[in-house]
Amino acid sequence: MTTTPQEHTADLDSGFPIHDTVGAWVPHGRFVIPPTAHGPLDGLRFAVKDVFDVAGHPTGAGNPTWLATHPIPERSSPLVDTLLAAGATLVGKVLTDEIAYSINGDNIHYGTPINVRAPGRVPGGSSSGSAAAVAARLCDFALASDTGGSTRVPASYCGLWGLRTTHGVLSRAGMVPLHPFFDTATWLAHDADTFRRVAEVLLPASPHRFRRVLQPMAACALADPEFTNPLNQVLAAASRLLQTEVVALTVTRGNETLNDWRQTYVTAGGYEAWQAHGDWITTHQPTFSPAIAGRWSDSSSITDEAGQAAKAHILEIRSHVRDLFGDDAIAVIPSAASVAPAVDAAGDAVDAVRMRTLQITCMAGIGGLAQVSIPFTGSNGLPLGISLVGPAGSDAELVRLATRIAASL
Repeated sequence: MTTTPQEHTADLDSGFPIHDTVGAWVPHGRFVIPPTAHGPLDGLRFAVKDVFDVAGHPTGAGNPTWLATHPIPERSSPLVDTLLAAGATLVGKVLTDEIAYSINGDNIHYGTPINVRAPGRVPGGSSSGSAAAVAARLCDFALASDTGGSTRVPASYCGLWGLRTTHGVLSRAGMVPLHPFFDTATWLAHDADTFRRVAEVLLPASPHRFRRVLQPMAACALADPEFTNPLNQVLAAASRLLQTEVVALTVTRGNETLNDWRQTYVTAGGYEAWQAHGDWITTHQPTFSPAIAGRWSDSSSITDEAGQAAKAHILEIRSHVRDLFGDDAIAVIPSAASVAPAVDAAGDAVDAVRMRTLQITCMAGIGGLAQVSIPFTGSNGLPLGISLVGPAGSDAELVRLATRIAASL
């Protein structure tokens, strides 16, 4: 049964210190774990997306059947342990789209968290609870994950700082997988200083020094007009700070389009998702929303031959994309194709936005690259994000550049 934010807040007389005004916390996620040591994150509170394990507390992955059929973890995600050891306080677990298989931000079982930055509009998913909680200032930052855009999109919709990390740079132990070849552990923060402080704790040092600024024209053209002015601001600032000209380019090869890349990602990812969870779905027959059920149905029909061919194609594209970036280039692109859709938007309209957005996000996803979303307010008064994409392993330096650009505007 779908619950509302009001129902979420009705049982907060148990001593849980967060008054969940936006419906971000899952019912089994209302607990507090104090820091295990003093450190650079002293005084900060964080929540975790309910795909990360926290020892002694169940992981629900956005679906009650998952919650009921998986044991309570005995160990936490290493990222949770690292943050606690750095002085941060964990304030529970927040909502995710079911098994992280959406970028919209609604959940038929637990409701749609409120996007306080764009009332009446979705927060974006699958890190919906992480984004909604941080945007409402109910915590300072939140662990999230990003496979096809699940941090970059809610960051854009909710006006937050967000990072898709280089694939493999942060541990995914103790994290429910979706598409393991693309899954990344990430975080969202409501201000640049908090975002930077978390980066300094979690990210390894980066040797990269950026010297080139790229503008992938096809990706930029997929976004609505509200993105044009902030996109140009970031391009100009990056050019000025790095003392180089912006180079417009086509990122795809030959006759390929970004939509071809998106479809290859969907096939390779769907194949992996069914390998990871098909047996569980077949055995337990969980209830999914119609859109997510459709994705699982599609995934179940991908043959071994098609899945392996798509993965081989992904590796070719990844090599091509990494060659374009080398170790010294950044690209500037929109973080999503539109501002947050209305909560009651028609399914076909939501799907059309999703198709455009996945074409934008697939470059970093397929490339396994780092991508930082910088928050802006569009001409219509709604939040949106502009992203810097950097080479694999450049995460720490990319965060530094993004915060410098934001400070210069």
